[in-house]
Amino acid sequence: MSGDEQRQPKRDRRKWTARRLWQTATRQRFFAILVLLVVLFVSFALTQDRFFTSANIEALLTSAAILWVVAIGLTFVLLAGGFDLSIGSMLALSSIALGTFVNDFGLPIGAAIILTLAFGALLGGGVNGVLIGRFGLSFLVVTLGTLIVFRGVVNLWSDARTEQVLSSLLDSIAFDSFLAVPIPVWIMAGTFLIALYIQRSTYFGRDVYAVGGNPDAARLSGVNVSRTIIAVYAISGMLAALGGVLQTARIGAASPQVGEAILFDAAAAVLLGGTSFAGGIGGVGGTAVGVLFLATLQNGLSVSGVEAAWQQVITGGILLVAILLDRVQREGLVGMGIRIGRRPPQTGPAEP
Repeated sequence: MSGDEQRQPKRDRRKWTARRLWQTATRQRFFAILVLLVVLFVSFALTQDRFFTSANIEALLTSAAILWVVAIGLTFVLLAGGFDLSIGSMLALSSIALGTFVNDFGLPIGAAIILTLAFGALLGGGVNGVLIGRFGLSFLVVTLGTLIVFRGVVNLWSDARTEQVLSSLLDSIAFDSFLAVPIPVWIMAGTFLIALYIQRSTYFGRDVYAVGGNPDAARLSGVNVSRTIIAVYAISGMLAALGGVLQTARIGAASPQVGEAILFDAAAAVLLGGTSFAGGIGGVGGTAVGVLFLATLQNGLSVSGVEAAWQQVITGGILLVAILLDRVQREGLVGMGIRIGRRPPQTGPAEP
């Protein structure tokens, strides 16, 4: 056998592998957003001198940390076929709780952070999760109600005042680095890896997809649907509380005014990342891409001098487009009542 004949199977295998990798990538629902993220990043880097600097990239990533952890928590809820309107209120309430644990109770900051995360999980799982998973109430009605209730509790608990929280550990979490990487970025990476492991390598992760795909079929196959729903809302609440900890660390205070707009950015990031409103489709990998896309867009617009009001308009428009694309991916254009091309001729008898 000649040398060319021996090399031919290797070339064919490489072509087949490359083709399969490309097909796998393009089947991912977040692939288009990943391409747009690269295009957006390169465009800002070429047109804005201050964008592609180490200081700005560090600022971009650290500013995305709160949205990152909150959006990952929301991803689990959407995968299970639900939604959580109350994450912003839980973030604010957890921030106030952290300030109370430190300033009023005098707890060590490490214990206060752990209690704050547990408090968020209790709010999410013990209130939202139980009402939705155990009593079968509508997730929109329940989380809309808790959004209002939690926000009211925030104002009552804090007396609508911002309280300073002094802690060297919180300062380190917000501003220090480890191995030249900011601590918030390490928190982002750790949250993502744990969530990815839970999603892909645990029975609970499979149960979440099963419940989101078809809760009745999941129940018949032995999945404890109620427990799974309670768990995903507990995860959402705990990560909203982690967002509250990061927010408190960044501003050095527990404020009742934080978290008001986080829901819309988190929903946009999750939907842009390919997680479906219908449940059972998507994952935290796409959410990470969605968060980076929004963070890059907002940072680039800020560097370009675009006003904050226009940034909100653009982000809201992207959210609407993400919802539209989600429906197109689920139902297609025909499912939305849109037909392309000429209508097929009628085959029935002609009218007299």
